[in-house]
Amino acid sequence: MFEGARCLVAGGTGFIGSNLVKRLTSMGARVRATYHERPPVIIDSIEYVKADLLTMADCKKAVDSIDYVFMCAASTAGAAVISSNPLYIVTPNIIMNAQMLEAAYFEKVTKFIFISSNAVYPPTGSRPVTESEIFNGDPHDVYFGGGWMKRYTEILCRLYSEKLKPSMKTVVIRPSNVYGPGDDFDFGTSHVMAATIRKVIERHDPIEVWGDGNDVRDLIYIDDFIDGLLLAAEKIDTFNPVNIGYGRGYSIKQILQMAIEIDGFSDARIVYNSLKPSMIPIRLIDVSKAERVLGFRPKMDIREGIRKTINWFMENYYIDNYKDAI
Repeated sequence: MFEGARCLVAGGTGFIGSNLVKRLTSMGARVRATYHERPPVIIDSIEYVKADLLTMADCKKAVDSIDYVFMCAASTAGAAVISSNPLYIVTPNIIMNAQMLEAAYFEKVTKFIFISSNAVYPPTGSRPVTESEIFNGDPHDVYFGGGWMKRYTEILCRLYSEKLKPSMKTVVIRPSNVYGPGDDFDFGTSHVMAATIRKVIERHDPIEVWGDGNDVRDLIYIDDFIDGLLLAAEKIDTFNPVNIGYGRGYSIKQILQMAIEIDGFSDARIVYNSLKPSMIPIRLIDVSKAERVLGFRPKMDIREGIRKTINWFMENYYIDNYKDAI
């Protein structure tokens, strides 16, 4: 499907985008990637375009002569930012998503692939949530703004797929927590796996965990997520959102303990800070639809995924001060 195809990866220098760019290139696609603040690591076969997707002119420039759009660009933040300023991830993302959909539609793009979020779902406790439950209640309070932003963009995807003539095929992916090489390790914007791994590697003493450590997450390795994303892009031709995840949850305590053991931080001290914001207590997604419709099953064991991520971090962010500690 992608060999020779003209593919746009919006947000091509971000975590998911940069990994997707490499995969599409290896499959023979003709890849264009947008970037904004984070500069690209130049690869000769990729066309990099500097673009501010809050500007319609740049959106039109990005989608010009493109067959498939992968919308990986997003304004993201960690728990602290979302708690203190929920609008940080709302307004810019609504504008970017709406403008990119419109630009792609008028350019007659074949298919638009949107990466949504598991934050769209209402709380379901310890029960994995299925795709059809999205509107059974509001998103969790801490993700109310971001969850509704993603929901609204999904409705726009349905509009373009089902309500307009001619239509534009749209694919909606709802991932669990993605981690792995290339992740964002900045404490201000990183998510739980990257932040935990960095604290372990830097030998924080003590390692501070926000909340009580019992929050549960489904964590999927980046290569597995790209597998599921591309299968969905290939096989789904109607508006039919699908969860892509590992299919099992781990608590923050378990994640931290695995990272400590893998990196050999035997004398680590851990403190739990209940005054710091934590997010959804338990978020598990049902991945049976992905297996049934796409034939997708993740391959990477979580311990091996953590080991690979630690190795990548060390190779790419190694600092002389680490040498005596590791």
